[in-house]
Amino acid sequence: MIKQLIAIILFSLLVTMGMPYAQQGLQYLVAAHDWISEVLRQVFSGGHAGNIIRNMIALLAIPVLIALVPIIIYWIAKRKWFAYFIDIVWIILLIEASALAILYKV
Repeated sequence: MIKQLIAIILFSLLVTMGMPYAQQGLQYLVAAHDWISEVLRQVFSGGHAGNIIRNMIALLAIPVLIALVPIIIYWIAKRKWFAYFIDIVWIILLIEASALAILYKV
């Protein structure tokens, strides 16, 4: 319990001190999502179903691509599958979805 409390305090301190870097990282994440969405706009129709599919693929592509980088490095080093791939994808997906929800305009 004490270790978890100390970890939460240290993580909060790191986030507070690294806020400019975290904000810049979130801006890059949203910009990458927007870029993928614009590229996919050429593939899918402009209708409602096409927009939903395009946004869904753009939302899922970023976490999978980001998570593949450490997974590939781990696989090259150890020659076995990294057990926490889906966990990393979920964390990045939640961060990306939160950033997009904050910036959402009707």
